[in-house]
Amino acid sequence: MERITSAQNPKIKNLVLLQEKSKARREQGLFVVEGRRELEHCLEAGYTVHTLFLCPEYFGQDSYPGLKAVEVSPALYEKIAVRGSTEGVIAEVEAKERRLEDLDLPENPLIVVLESVEKPGNLGAILRSADAARADAVIICDPLTDLYNPNLIRASIGAVFTVPTVAASTEEVIPWLQARHIQILTAQLQDSSLYYDCDMRRGTALVMGTESTGLTDRWRQAASAHIRIPMLGRLDSLNVSVSAAILLFEAVRQRS
Repeated sequence: MERITSAQNPKIKNLVLLQEKSKARREQGLFVVEGRRELEHCLEAGYTVHTLFLCPEYFGQDSYPGLKAVEVSPALYEKIAVRGSTEGVIAEVEAKERRLEDLDLPENPLIVVLESVEKPGNLGAILRSADAARADAVIICDPLTDLYNPNLIRASIGAVFTVPTVAASTEEVIPWLQARHIQILTAQLQDSSLYYDCDMRRGTALVMGTESTGLTDRWRQAASAHIRIPMLGRLDSLNVSVSAAILLFEAVRQRS
């Protein structure tokens, strides 16, 4: 197995480029996954590894049979890994196009829709909640969202692979939901009912925006109902990932 010790090696320079630049990820059709658990979820979801970078001193002598791999030294691994020396494995993976039409939904699906929620930490936390609640899909309505951002993959601890996740525009998603008779429940303070008074047993899309700007009028107008989480303190909003978890598990409770 080839062993690399220099950060100037072309393979390492390209790996770092893929980690840092969404343009490079799009152009090459590759993205980066770091960590054993994340890579296992990625492989289970049917993705193909292009190149595997292993540090035996941290990873151990185990390997992934059949995958193209190179070794990197501990000093080099600590430079290229976001999490330092804790895992010992980084992979370049071939990207897949994720489209609304590819979602295979059951009867009465439970879907999370996020408008303009771009922070990887929030998106990752929501994906983890969606996985825990066994949501059928997460749809991100923002054309700037990069589903293969390494920070998003890391924040979700691989849930971006365990939950069917797509990015699309609001103009695409609303008619797509309506054509499938999926009720649209928008989380908002104005003109809304308490979330636990709404029937979530039928096909449901829980729609949330950012804490700062909320949802656009397009979503408010398309909504089947407006719902809110009661706020008993002086503040008028929760972090969007907390709101998503509350609403998701209310749906789970109702469907149990």
